[in-house]
Amino acid sequence: MVCLFFISIMSAVVPGETQYPLLGTGVVFVIAQKDFRDEEYSVPREIFEGLGAEITVASEDTTMAKGMLGLSIKPDKKLDDISLKDYDVIILVGGSGSVVFWGDGKLHVNLNEAADSGRVIGAICLAPGALAKAGILKGKRATVCGTPGAKNLLKEEGVIYTGNDVERDGNIITANGPAAAKAFADELVAAITEMKSREKENDQ
Repeated sequence: MVCLFFISIMSAVVPGETQYPLLGTGVVFVIAQKDFRDEEYSVPREIFEGLGAEITVASEDTTMAKGMLGLSIKPDKKLDDISLKDYDVIILVGGSGSVVFWGDGKLHVNLNEAADSGRVIGAICLAPGALAKAGILKGKRATVCGTPGAKNLLKEEGVIYTGNDVERDGNIITANGPAAAKAFADELVAAITEMKSREKENDQ
């Protein structure tokens, strides 16, 4: 009787799907080396880590990256050294520095491969501009930081700009800035949870 009680207690505290529903889920944060937006990185990261996801941070280099509000992060990987389709969730963090990704052709190819593989892709603040330039937002609903340049870029690339704080179209989630960081993360979690649920049903 004592043994059975002990076993039941142990099974209740061993980490698993209930406590950590995203255990084994690979999430990559793409940040600029300079002037990424701190909350747009830290808020989603805390949420995904709390659910058991495995986090990787990628940037142009692996030297210390600096946020607009002073947060310092040492990226785990160089963007040029990874394939984004190897991750379940790709998150492009915004901030004024993220405009560097608007003209990054190699990143755009990488993003297209991830999109073609059905990955969940998110971008916030100015970072949706990179998705637009990559062509994966064409004909889709999306939002972006409300600067004239960012809004015009989306429209020029055939994006249906909604102006909402957070917008989801299929597996692509966009948000307009740091105030929407939590809602953005919650929508990403919903998207990957739905995907994993479908995969589980297909395997049965």
